[in-house]
Amino acid sequence: MKSSSFPYERPVQAVLLLIILVFVLATCLLALAPPIARDALIHHLAIPKLWLIHGGFYETPWAVYSYYPMNLDLLYLIPLAFGNDVIPHFIHMAFALGTAFLIYLYLNRRSGRTAGLLGAAIYISTPVIVKLSTMAYVDLGLTFFTTASVLAVAVWRDSRYENHGWLFVSAVAMGLALGVKYNALLAWFFLTMAIVFLHARDTGKQGKSLQRGVFFFLISLALFSPWLIKNAALTGNPFYPLFKGIFGAYETVGQRAYSLVSGQAYMGMFKTREILYDESIWEVLLIPIRFFLEGQDHTPRYFDGVLNPILILAAPFAFIKRKYTADKLLFLGFAGFVVLLAFFLDQHRIRYILPAVPFAVILTVMGLENLCRVVSDKMPRFRAAGPVVILPALIFLFVFNAAYLKNYFQSIAPVNYLLKKESRDQFVARHDGSYPAIKYINENTAENAKIRLILLAGRGYYLNRYYEDNASFGLDIVQNLVKTSSDADAFAAYLRSLNCTHLLARYDLLLQHLTQYYPPERIRHLNERLEKNAEILFQDGHYAVFRLIP
Repeated sequence: MKSSSFPYERPVQAVLLLIILVFVLATCLLALAPPIARDALIHHLAIPKLWLIHGGFYETPWAVYSYYPMNLDLLYLIPLAFGNDVIPHFIHMAFALGTAFLIYLYLNRRSGRTAGLLGAAIYISTPVIVKLSTMAYVDLGLTFFTTASVLAVAVWRDSRYENHGWLFVSAVAMGLALGVKYNALLAWFFLTMAIVFLHARDTGKQGKSLQRGVFFFLISLALFSPWLIKNAALTGNPFYPLFKGIFGAYETVGQRAYSLVSGQAYMGMFKTREILYDESIWEVLLIPIRFFLEGQDHTPRYFDGVLNPILILAAPFAFIKRKYTADKLLFLGFAGFVVLLAFFLDQHRIRYILPAVPFAVILTVMGLENLCRVVSDKMPRFRAAGPVVILPALIFLFVFNAAYLKNYFQSIAPVNYLLKKESRDQFVARHDGSYPAIKYINENTAENAKIRLILLAGRGYYLNRYYEDNASFGLDIVQNLVKTSSDADAFAAYLRSLNCTHLLARYDLLLQHLTQYYPPERIRHLNERLEKNAEILFQDGHYAVFRLIP
């Protein structure tokens, strides 16, 4: 790399540029398809669309996620206002490209252009980054801003703590990260403490170190504060729905949720994974490592995402050379802190450790570079021996990532849509079973219709009508319907209290739930009441649309 490593650097750089180009182009093709990702249909596009339907911001107390910071969702609001829901995919992708560029800049400065391109290629081709780049989520924005914040601190330290502009840049980036997702609170805490510690250790000026930490904290807080003020005004808790024990529990509509395990309170990580997945204590304790080795899409047990094993296997070799040790320790500390705290969350998702991934990539490149140099130093007559040693690892890395891209591309299958052989409606219906029922509502109900979702998990983005859901996904409504079905007046009164004109239900799951939890007599009463108070307008075996009879 910069001082020795690779012969034939120009061809190597050309190959790395080609890898980046192929992955970016394939990702762009996937991003051109209409939104089908779960959280986009529930939250990141759905809430901004509801704001547009209502002509501006309004509170949705039934959607707890609408109280999360929404910096990126506000960006998505702009193209949505012009009727375009594909541009948000590219906005999210731009943050992945931005992070790859930050990795390139850092490694290029430290080790040369080849190292920089290798880091960018590894990051941009990492499976979870590829997938998220095609979705209107927010995780890549969070990762970009936290990466910028940490790297700015490294540059500030390189200036011997004299160029305070970089500390300001770091604070601004962290403030923007906080406005993207609450997960940035962990990075904010770590970096504030790290700034004070590193400055005090390197300069011996503890008072000034504390001042620098307070400066960083307050600038970040100022940029984060609009979301805190909004939540404080609406709920009394600036961090809602976090820290209810401190600020009090603000009850939103239908907030009572059902545990996936027992219908009771959360039982703890070890007990939950034992019951759900039959995992031992040791398997649970190894989750921070398993994140990198066992990830699978759409599988909660395996963290609903895919990383590359090389990221954890090669990173330790970054420390066999003492060069840039201070940076390496900062990156390792930050990445380890993020992964460790994500481990203690009640749900384990690879998306939750994404801020650690850029630094795992940087350490991986440094580790591979060190292996090259160690072998080349011991075999000076064979300059190519170093690269040959790491070549299998690089081949495995990019073949692994390419295989994921191929499988993901085939699962989405956007080609027919892009070639106009498949309509937008057909594409969305192929990936979202509720879409035909939603399309029926959009085409056959009055514009002032109000829809209540039952067992749709909040996926209401494609509805062009006002709709509501709740934390129980409508199970409490089902419970109350069954409860009041023995009394005609009580049943009709409860339906009126829902303040809606239609019900959109996942009908097969509804029938399954009723059969499993209620006796036949209660189900018969419910059917009789529904026949008199509602009519089925649409049913396809999986979803049904009911019109409530006034």
